[in-house]
Amino acid sequence: MRMTNTLLSVEGLQVHFRTIQGVLRAVNNVSLEIKEAESYGLVGESGCGKSVTALSILRLLPPNARIVSGRIIFKGRNLLELDDQEIRRVRGREISLVSQDPQTSLDPVFTMGDQIAEAIYIHQRLVKGEVVKRSVSMLKSVGIPEPEVRKDQYPHQFSGGMKQRAIIAMAISNTPNLIIADEPTTALDVTIQAQIIDLLKTLRKQGVAVLLTTHNMGLVAELCERLSVMYAGYVVETSDVYSVFKNPRHPYTRGLIDSIPRLGVKRSELRCIPGVVPNPLNLPRHCVFQPRCMYAEDICLSRMPELLDVGGGTKVACHLVQKGRL
Repeated sequence: MRMTNTLLSVEGLQVHFRTIQGVLRAVNNVSLEIKEAESYGLVGESGCGKSVTALSILRLLPPNARIVSGRIIFKGRNLLELDDQEIRRVRGREISLVSQDPQTSLDPVFTMGDQIAEAIYIHQRLVKGEVVKRSVSMLKSVGIPEPEVRKDQYPHQFSGGMKQRAIIAMAISNTPNLIIADEPTTALDVTIQAQIIDLLKTLRKQGVAVLLTTHNMGLVAELCERLSVMYAGYVVETSDVYSVFKNPRHPYTRGLIDSIPRLGVKRSELRCIPGVVPNPLNLPRHCVFQPRCMYAEDICLSRMPELLDVGGGTKVACHLVQKGRL
């Protein structure tokens, strides 16, 4: 039976970066909630703040980043209040990260077995023989052929898809409660993408919650139960996946859904959202999507709308939707 307790709650998260040009507002008042064994999607264009939000959970931001405000509650603890030693116990043990580029996540001078073993050694008191056995078991569990042989090979001897599966093996080696998958299929061809999706589905059935960040709406439809749509560092819509695809409420979400090519539908040209994302160094004080929105009215220039419940479990940050005019 699927559990419904809240596992992770991000509340009012704001993240800024110090740059030569000024303060870059990457994440603005983001809130989301992930339940136990749930697969949750964080969707949006490149640069919208998805990865920064995900990395903030594990406090893996670069030195020029600062979490300005907010809380990240995981299993009843605020991760932002933990000291360095305490957060290191959480990373890899209770929350694991699957990055979008396995090439840069793996050390080329260590074997794959050694790299998985290191993740196990850090968090579990096992003798060497048990660690080696578990490393082989992890490689086998993610579909790596001949894991007893492959454990002694180096990253350059693995294909791109095998590297990503090895990263997932590393992530699940300590049976975490939550896996953060940051664009896990970006660099892979479609057949390998399908294998990674099936693997993430299997983990979900085993009770592992998944936070998936992606710009691929098809991937979200295949894997996730609920999602949040991000734009310019803000969450503009949150709902279950079925509702978002059947009846997207925010104009930006509508644009994303409408831009997906469909089999059997002939169009003279691909549809797209006109304009560009605002510069995060100089975000407008009004609705950040207003310059690109075909429905925009005067009220949209007043202030940035809050993310409010509009019924059916859907929350939308849009003046027009909240007033029933859209």
